[in-house]
Amino acid sequence: MIIGYTTGVFDLFHIGHLNILKNAKGLCDKLIVGVSTDELVLYKNKKPIIPFEERIEIVRTCKYVDVAVPQFNMDKIEAYNRYKFDIMLVGDDWFENPKWEHFEHALKERNVRIIYFPYTKTTSSTLINNTLMLLRDQN
Repeated sequence: MIIGYTTGVFDLFHIGHLNILKNAKGLCDKLIVGVSTDELVLYKNKKPIIPFEERIEIVRTCKYVDVAVPQFNMDKIEAYNRYKFDIMLVGDDWFENPKWEHFEHALKERNVRIIYFPYTKTTSSTLINNTLMLLRDQN
């Protein structure tokens, strides 16, 4: 059995999120998804629109997700030690990112295959949120 692991904020759930989960599930038998807690999202200097409890429930009910778990920190080695996944699915915005290199190296030492997915450029939670703010300002 191949276990896959991916993470995200999954705020303002949209087609990009769905595509990531669908594609990830196509590469593994069991897909575990870490959903960032509200406190963790603050590292991006952002506050999610949808509260954590609702975001994890949305992800949990997606047919491509076998298990949704809270992501309390960005430590992928800690996640590996907990879930023993075989593949890690990551957005390509992390490819060759200096912050990610340590995790990439450490996961490869544990025989974890890392697969980079293309970032959905046409739709993002940030874009949706900015558009909503502009529309509200016009009224």
